[in-house]
Amino acid sequence: MNMTRKNKDNRTSADFNASRRSFLGAMATAAGVTLAPGVVLYGIAKPSISSAKPLDAAVSNEVRWGMLIDLGRCDSGCDECVSACAKENGLRGFDRPETDAQWIRKVAVKDPQTGASKSLPVMCQHCENPPCVDVCPTGASFKRADGIVLVNKHTCIGCRYCMMACPYKARSFIHETLEDQKAHAPRGKGTVESCTLCVHRVDADRLPACVEACSDSGGGAMLFGDLNDPGSEISKRVATYASQQIRADLGLNPGVRYRNL
Repeated sequence: MNMTRKNKDNRTSADFNASRRSFLGAMATAAGVTLAPGVVLYGIAKPSISSAKPLDAAVSNEVRWGMLIDLGRCDSGCDECVSACAKENGLRGFDRPETDAQWIRKVAVKDPQTGASKSLPVMCQHCENPPCVDVCPTGASFKRADGIVLVNKHTCIGCRYCMMACPYKARSFIHETLEDQKAHAPRGKGTVESCTLCVHRVDADRLPACVEACSDSGGGAMLFGDLNDPGSEISKRVATYASQQIRADLGLNPGVRYRNL
């Protein structure tokens, strides 16, 4: 099974290398769009992440971005992370809950033995072995070297195989013609999308919008950082405290971990 995945990944990398470079280049360029003379999107002072690469540097597998969510601090009535994601990426509903795009959502889970309930944010888990990438026939779904899973909208044909393969139901299909899109979050009718970990922010040494919002006005439940760096705060906490992965039995090794689940 592992050998098949490796061979498939190698073919995808070779066949779609050019389109991926083009897509990532566009994302980096969009992150630096000039709003006014001397003002750029990534020029606003915000909390930074020490492992972020320079904007002109190649993505490296020396870094693996991840998130640790402490459900002991996550209030069931708080949706600051959901609102921040929608605002940052230009998501809006069409009063159709079954099909409206949602890159992050709050999910209620209940222990049938004890009756205890938890409310947890669920988004793309940015798996080390993403099944969405395995089944994509065009290579539109891909994983960057630093662990962030993305969709190239230029090569996505809307087949939705990735949506069926994702065990976290983390992907949405765009049914409507969209207007007023964000330059850093290109979207298009007939394509699939999901959480990008705010890649435009990460590449500009900033925190994802959900993490920033949780820290500013929520319970401070979200921690973002480099899982490969033993000196990072997220690595220290993962090493010190017990954490869980959703559907760990699948062996996908998600980049999103949970405490007190």
